[in-house]
Amino acid sequence: MTIKKIMVIGAGQMGGGIAQVSAQAGYDTVQYDINMDLVNKGLAVIEKNLSRDVSKGKKSKEDKAAILGRIKPSVKLEDAADCDLVVEAIVENFDIKKQVFSQLDQIAPAHAILASNTSSLPITQIAATTKRPEKVIGMHFMNPVPVMKLVEIIRGLATTDEVYKIIEEASIKMGKTPVWCKDVPGFISNRVLQVMINEALWELYEGVAPAENIDNIMKLGMNHPMGPCELADLIGLDTILSILNVMYDGYGDPKYRPSPLLKQYVQAGWLGRKTGKGIYDYRK
Repeated sequence: MTIKKIMVIGAGQMGGGIAQVSAQAGYDTVQYDINMDLVNKGLAVIEKNLSRDVSKGKKSKEDKAAILGRIKPSVKLEDAADCDLVVEAIVENFDIKKQVFSQLDQIAPAHAILASNTSSLPITQIAATTKRPEKVIGMHFMNPVPVMKLVEIIRGLATTDEVYKIIEEASIKMGKTPVWCKDVPGFISNRVLQVMINEALWELYEGVAPAENIDNIMKLGMNHPMGPCELADLIGLDTILSILNVMYDGYGDPKYRPSPLLKQYVQAGWLGRKTGKGIYDYRK
């Protein structure tokens, strides 16, 4: 099966980025969200990203126009009816994903692959909500999608070798480096990353050091491009809490227990850059 048309569910930070790299790879791309305001907001970010590439000489104006021309805005899930691959990139909530995958299973053609950009939820459990579990797979892109090279590919219990190979090839065509792993809570990336971020929040909670010191030690001492507190704000503290809860429930290991400070920030609505305030204040 050859992928020619891709639908991306969700036009937010991740979904918009996935739609951009899909269109850049030459795929006809449908950018879906629940209303046109959200779709247009996502398309505006894509246009801004491409304009930046043009100004830096990485793309021509013709390249930009061609990429945007391959993206079709949509507010109808029914537009998945002629797609070969659907990539879901919505909120990290299993009940909502279950509803979307159940609908897509009814709409998408029988040959279509259904992929999730979930950062922690079990692919096998998502696949079980469909009648095509062998065609369900995880495609965990990294943020920001147009820049980061990795795609973590997660094979569910029923995912076939053929489906994995198709997704591996599509990832490479999008300019990414695919790396596969088994379907375990947190996969590889977040099983390592979130423990570090959570430990930084425990240190902050215990008054070991202010956020700036924690970040500077990791950047200057460990050569990390961003400190864990900065990165937490970029990812979204609500997303981090959700991932930690999935791993804590999945493994029953106290090392994944979320910091009380993380819970408090989320309860306060201090979610990071997207709300203007998180561990750091971005409203100034």
